Amino acid sequence: MNYVLNFLYTTWIRNFVRSRDFGADPYPGRPKVLFIGLVESTHTQSWIGLLDGARLNVRLFALSTPNGIPPVDWNVRTYVSTGDQSTSSRAFTRRLYPNLKLTRLAVAGGDYYAPTFSRRNDEEWLRHIILTWRPDVIHTLGLDWAGELYFKTRRTFGLEGIGKWVLQLWGGSDLALSRLNPERAPLIAQVLKACDQLLSDNQENFKYAAEMGLPESRISTIGPVPGIGGVDVEALERSWSDRPSRRRLILWPKAYECPWSKALPVFEALKSCWPQIQPCEIHMLAMDRDTRMWFWDLPEEMRRYCYIYDRIPRRDVLELMAKARVMLAPTLVDGTPNTMLEAMASGAFPIVSPLAEIRDVVANERNVLFARNLYPDEIADALRRAATDDGLVDRAASHNLELVRRLFDRSTIIPRIIRCYEELAAP
Repeated sequence: MNYVLNFLYTTWIRNFVRSRDFGADPYPGRPKVLFIGLVESTHTQSWIGLLDGARLNVRLFALSTPNGIPPVDWNVRTYVSTGDQSTSSRAFTRRLYPNLKLTRLAVAGGDYYAPTFSRRNDEEWLRHIILTWRPDVIHTLGLDWAGELYFKTRRTFGLEGIGKWVLQLWGGSDLALSRLNPERAPLIAQVLKACDQLLSDNQENFKYAAEMGLPESRISTIGPVPGIGGVDVEALERSWSDRPSRRRLILWPKAYECPWSKALPVFEALKSCWPQIQPCEIHMLAMDRDTRMWFWDLPEEMRRYCYIYDRIPRRDVLELMAKARVMLAPTLVDGTPNTMLEAMASGAFPIVSPLAEIRDVVANERNVLFARNLYPDEIADALRRAATDDGLVDRAASHNLELVRRLFDRSTIIPRIIRCYEELAAP
């Protein structure tokens, strides 16, 4: 009975998905690019936004997550598994693929089979989309979820002959530690060697990939590119609220606990240097529950000048950046941080960790101050210097604006990215 019900349910789902696919293609003849990634991620949204106005036919396969719902103003054709698309003003750009399975539930009076949320059907729906739409380029945004999902789908269903595969690595989290894990490394090496082109925001990832067997010819010729696709330098420069030395706001954009950064050493540093960095406001973003518990351990006279936030829209983060004197972001693992580049274009002085990926881009005292994440004394010393040395922050703002404009300006990156897709899609 269980087998029959699951078979009937799966058959219905497949027919439902086919009936809900997009109709006539409005962009015949244009190169087709299928992205696979987290639609709720600002990285995903910003990267795909690079192609606004390009003569490309773009769609997104949104990964199954509880928050995997496109923004209301999202105008990219997207396959989603979460939420009721009919409530969106952009529902015409979305097609629902119900990512459910039947689960046997024991209830009074017998067994009951109920549909429950699952990621197990992602491969089936992705296979259907690739076989019917036949994209020229398949771009996976990140390794852990998107890259590995597509690799497994591709291998299981023999899809290697459809489209060129661009694998994009995000920051340091994709490879820095996972490549050292003997249980994970063999799969990662297979994924890397299977892609047609590798993108990343830092040279270290290219080095790691080569060590794991990726041919040098598959490393993107456009070199390291920020995960958000670059910085709108002109817009951020216009947003400056004042000369950096006149600002009194400290922005801590990652006030949460995760494997890649720790919050408690930052709290200890703030307590240590508080008498020297006043007067100031400290804005703490994306604070999670664990970090919030320790926030209340700060002295009340400090908390009075602290502002804590959950996750906020990126535009609000950039507004705060333009008012900040200091952008505080010590980390344990990182790529080329987007927040660092945005701070540099906004005039905010970055305090970051001396990781190889970061040292490839910026220099201590010229562009940033270095402080290791697990060393409160180093963070406190950097904060004291940045809060009191007006000449340092103003000189760095000038250097940083020139560097970001030269290397990371979105307007110069866009044509390179578009040309990359066009060349990959060419017969």
